[in-house]
Amino acid sequence: MLERKLSGRPPVPPFPPGAVDTQMHMYLPGFPALPGGPGLPAGALPDAAQYRQVMAWLGIDRVIITQGNAHQRDNGNLIACLAEMGACARGVAVIDDDTADAELQRLADAGIVGARIMDLPGGAVGLEALEAVDARAASMGWMLAVQFDGSRIVDHLPRLMALKSRWVLDHHGKFFGGIRPDGPEVDAVKRLLDTRRAFFKFAGCYESSTTGAPLFEDVAAVARVIAAYAPERIVWGTNWPHNMVKATADYPDDAVLAETILGWLPDEAARTRALVDNPQALFTLPAFEALPAETPTGARI
Repeated sequence: MLERKLSGRPPVPPFPPGAVDTQMHMYLPGFPALPGGPGLPAGALPDAAQYRQVMAWLGIDRVIITQGNAHQRDNGNLIACLAEMGACARGVAVIDDDTADAELQRLADAGIVGARIMDLPGGAVGLEALEAVDARAASMGWMLAVQFDGSRIVDHLPRLMALKSRWVLDHHGKFFGGIRPDGPEVDAVKRLLDTRRAFFKFAGCYESSTTGAPLFEDVAAVARVIAAYAPERIVWGTNWPHNMVKATADYPDDAVLAETILGWLPDEAARTRALVDNPQALFTLPAFEALPAETPTGARI
């Protein structure tokens, strides 16, 4: 049975106050996997209690919970997770053009601040709905989290340039075909960042790296160029609970992984931006305000 690492040596240097994990999933009992998506993660259900241990270990104060593919278009688990986590959490849901206005408001009242486009196997809503979901998100003041095979980003560039919402290109762009730091795909990312609506997410580098752990040299080379170009557009996430991992021996050390990924940023100021300031801008979070130590959720968003 998979056993997740939930504690250990904290990252060096420590995370700044108000640090935001912008990419993770959470699962609670009573919400089975639905047809069309993958099954629930291996091992014990990665719930709020487990994730709070990760927050304490890494020094995370705030979190964005993303709807997992296992639950497709049913946001019930996500809403339950937001209620369980309390004031430190916000969510990214799955919606489409048929989602009623009243449902959008219900989601917003529950803490939803964004919508997800996942154009890879198992995703609930793909690029075919990009413009429709963008319009709905913009009407709510939400952001978009967009994920697809970034090797085709040049083909999608006109549509991405036209997005109305703030949005983030997920998971280091997921350039499955392999790209050069000076290639046309990186030029396309730079053009998107120049619109001041797009962000680039450092999370889940192992999902697209061909060189692999511990350094992920191929993803790192591209990430360094993008971070140096626009440090004010980078956000970071754990990608917890690392759903692709099926065996304890393969499970990453989240502190080591965070140190590696955040080490691709040009300096400490860029690191603080990626952990605090940039996610506040992307997800329209207020300035961080710590809660008393005895408060279970640890922080006010």
